[in-house]
Amino acid sequence: MNNFVYDIPTKVYFGENQLGKLAQELLKFGRRVLMTYGGGSIKKIGLYDRVVGELKAAGIELYELSGIEPNPRIESVREGARMCKEHNIDVLLAVGGGSTLDATKFMAAGACVDHDPWEFFGADAKPIECALPIVTILTLAATGSEMDTGGVISNLATGDKLGRLAPALLPRVSFLDPTLTYSVSRFQTACGAADMMSHIIEVYFNTQKDLFMLDCFMEGMLKTIVKYAPIALREPENYEARANLMWTSSWAINGFINGGKRKAWSCHPMEHELSAIYDITHGLGLAILTPRWMEYCLDETTVDKYVQYGVNVFGIDASQDKMTIARESIRLTAEFLFDTLGLQRTFGQVGIKREDYAVMAQKACRYGDIKGFKTLTPADVERIFEMCEQ
Repeated sequence: MNNFVYDIPTKVYFGENQLGKLAQELLKFGRRVLMTYGGGSIKKIGLYDRVVGELKAAGIELYELSGIEPNPRIESVREGARMCKEHNIDVLLAVGGGSTLDATKFMAAGACVDHDPWEFFGADAKPIECALPIVTILTLAATGSEMDTGGVISNLATGDKLGRLAPALLPRVSFLDPTLTYSVSRFQTACGAADMMSHIIEVYFNTQKDLFMLDCFMEGMLKTIVKYAPIALREPENYEARANLMWTSSWAINGFINGGKRKAWSCHPMEHELSAIYDITHGLGLAILTPRWMEYCLDETTVDKYVQYGVNVFGIDASQDKMTIARESIRLTAEFLFDTLGLQRTFGQVGIKREDYAVMAQKACRYGDIKGFKTLTPADVERIFEMCEQ
């Protein structure tokens, strides 16, 4: 196994009735707070009033930026960075799902520089050396942004959706209350499950030497998603299901499972191009792509990983032929995503057109071939897109 450094100092308050600690955590960084959030959901569930009440009672000077979009836009990041500078903000409080958290991270970084925040992205990206402190209150289990160093931002003017990692973007404190996800829609719950599943699969399917412990950990998280996502769909207020999904989403992408593995992710760069052009939900795009990517990468050199996955996650009979097990593991993955979770299964169902495949494939490989589980060229990516039509 490769050497690595693991450093995730985010303080997590997990469980119900933890928000009484919110003000004291914010005050460690200062009294001037910019609270960011998306639409009206946090007001409908009473979270907005609860948070504002806690902060005002503590004498905190509160500013607000609402309307953070799904697949967050660079315009929101620019506005947040501007507000931080104008009001001399000490700490940002992101209340919502991954989109709000991602946008807030780059607001915090943008507040510390004079250039446009979009210059943090792309081949000639400027460094992110500092950011204002970030505290999060999570309302959707999916992206893991509450406990990682990255985020993804869309720029409609350029047609790009780009991600960035930087240690300075790591939230200082995150509040994870599973009850805040009770009101999440069936569709978004399913997309969140697909998203966190993809985060694990992108690391798990790897030809480098593995650490057995990490593989077992990833298999356990995948089994957790397979077990509890259907329960959350049937029983939205099942605390055990929501809690297991919320904690899995954090650990799926906080760096622990990487174990020094160097292979690039494959489905994410492909999906970013889908949502950059068509603005579809990220988890949905990943769900459509993942089984097709798995099928495309299956051959005699990779089959053992599929066997391990199928036997340990789905309980497939290990005595069968390797290829039989591998194909069954792909089928069961697709069955879970499309039948159990109820997500759309083809590009046609979500309006993605063949005429855009070539451009999307080129952009997915903008930094060169995707050197993941199997190396993918733009031509390979186009073929995977074509498989998503059926």
